[in-house]
Amino acid sequence: MSEAQMNVLQGEVNGSNGLATAPCRVLTSRELQVLQMMADGLSTKDIASRLNVSFKTAATHRANVLGKLGVHETVSAVRWAIRSGIVEP
Repeated sequence: MSEAQMNVLQGEVNGSNGLATAPCRVLTSRELQVLQMMADGLSTKDIASRLNVSFKTAATHRANVLGKLGVHETVSAVRWAIRSGIVEP
């Protein structure tokens, strides 16, 4: 796991202004996995298959990621992950 990913799990991600972008909204390791898969362009169905969970569980993880990041679209979550160094562009 990269240092940036560990920082997310610990709630220490900084935005471009030096302030925490998600100070009390720590992503779980599973949510981080889902965010990485979202960034890879996988659908909820594909994420469920890869994680060996139900579609509903994958959809819940995806919704939790969006909610914790305070965004409403996958592209916004991926943009956040790239800017935070969680995933490579």
